Amino acid sequence: MKEVLARIAAHAQRRPTVPALTDPTVPALADSERTLDYATLWQQVETLAAQLDGRRIAYLLANGCAWALIDLAVQYRGATGIPIPTFFSAAQIAHLLADAAPDFILTDQPERIAVLVRGSSKMRRTVAGREVFAFVRDAAPVTALPPHTAKLTYTSGTTGQPKGVCLSGEAIERVTLSLSDAVQASAEDRALSLLPLSTLLENIGGLYAPLANGGLACVPDLASCGMQGSSGVQPERLIEALHRYAPTSIILVPQLLKVLVEARAAGITLPASLRFIAVGGAPTSPALIERARAFGLPVYEGYGLSESASVVSLNRPGDERRGSVGRPLPHVHVRIAADGEIEVAGNLFSGYLGAVSLANAYWPSGDLGYLDAEGYLFVTGRKKTAFATAYGRNVAPEWVESELTGSGAILQAAVFGEGRPFSVGVIVPHPRASQEQLSLAIDATNQRLPDYARVLAWTVGDEPFSPRNGLATATGAVNRNAIASHYAAQIEHLYAGV
Repeated sequence: MKEVLARIAAHAQRRPTVPALTDPTVPALADSERTLDYATLWQQVETLAAQLDGRRIAYLLANGCAWALIDLAVQYRGATGIPIPTFFSAAQIAHLLADAAPDFILTDQPERIAVLVRGSSKMRRTVAGREVFAFVRDAAPVTALPPHTAKLTYTSGTTGQPKGVCLSGEAIERVTLSLSDAVQASAEDRALSLLPLSTLLENIGGLYAPLANGGLACVPDLASCGMQGSSGVQPERLIEALHRYAPTSIILVPQLLKVLVEARAAGITLPASLRFIAVGGAPTSPALIERARAFGLPVYEGYGLSESASVVSLNRPGDERRGSVGRPLPHVHVRIAADGEIEVAGNLFSGYLGAVSLANAYWPSGDLGYLDAEGYLFVTGRKKTAFATAYGRNVAPEWVESELTGSGAILQAAVFGEGRPFSVGVIVPHPRASQEQLSLAIDATNQRLPDYARVLAWTVGDEPFSPRNGLATATGAVNRNAIASHYAAQIEHLYAGV
């Protein structure tokens, strides 16, 4: 992270009061309560870094300037940063704290930490106008970190306890600079964070990249943008936030893109400032992207892995292919194994905490896909989730789910069929969709699919899949095992009499 931090310091020296966009100063960070110019930002990073204690520093905060300042100060100090996702359950946070063993914890939600670290001393301080509590722990780390671990990021995944991904500052920096070049980032950019900053993609794309290029990072509390926990959104407030901040770039998961597409379908305008909308984190229906493009939204799908410090490939203006996730960025190498698995090399993590050695130069992603003749990467499904029907046909459920959710009537879908004569689905309909609209959407999808992949029976989910209920990951990907368990009786009933 030395180059990224050096760039921010240079902006603070050369552009402390130079206007950016229509503001009288050069705002480096803006949230719903506070704005900082580059000079103030850098001064606060240096001051905060000197006040921090410990070598492993965890932080649990809502999006905002305080989160950004703490994260940057940890990197400036040379400590290991451990972002705690706000959407983690109490059990997941307890596992993270036991696994990572931070000696210093910062939070604006002290009640969530206090019950997990009894006996620790607690201090109170103010960061960027926000009250932050610091918990100091005496327990020594029980698991050694790989050398030069700058960030320990936890991914919820789809099974088991969250894993700690050990990343060096150099790996994070390579992605930041490579991504900046790919999207032609500049000092005129205004990035608005609509995902938690504890998500590695948002941390890099929504904070590090704009700041490294002298732009503006807008990091409001997500609740002020209409986000309701990790599984709901108020469309009106989201649209208001887009107009209020007038971003040039945003990062979305497919569900948020659907909200914007439905808004445009209803005749609602979006800010003309938007020039780059990145979508990823979960399979995105080509039909959804086509609808977005038809409404004039500059949407570009990408692909990434925490184990490769986030972005691996990305479509971009003048270099894109429909249905693909773009060409691999220059800092990585991608190849396809004999069984179709996507393998990545060139910017890998140092290992999972507690299992830090990497035996291979190429990391098996667990995703299936292919590279076309021009080098565009296509992702077709997950290696471990593909199933064979009773007729011996192989089905990648992500493909079918992507087709289903391309309809405006279907919010989410999970498809199953291992060893069965046909596929079935657990469908979460759009709140305004009628039963007839839902049936028509599934029928239309089936017409586009080969007969062996069609969803011939389905049950309606009783609530959206989300990290809160354990039925989805932080990025919106379905937690297939949890859904299969939760709806086991309904799924079995769909096969009754077969």
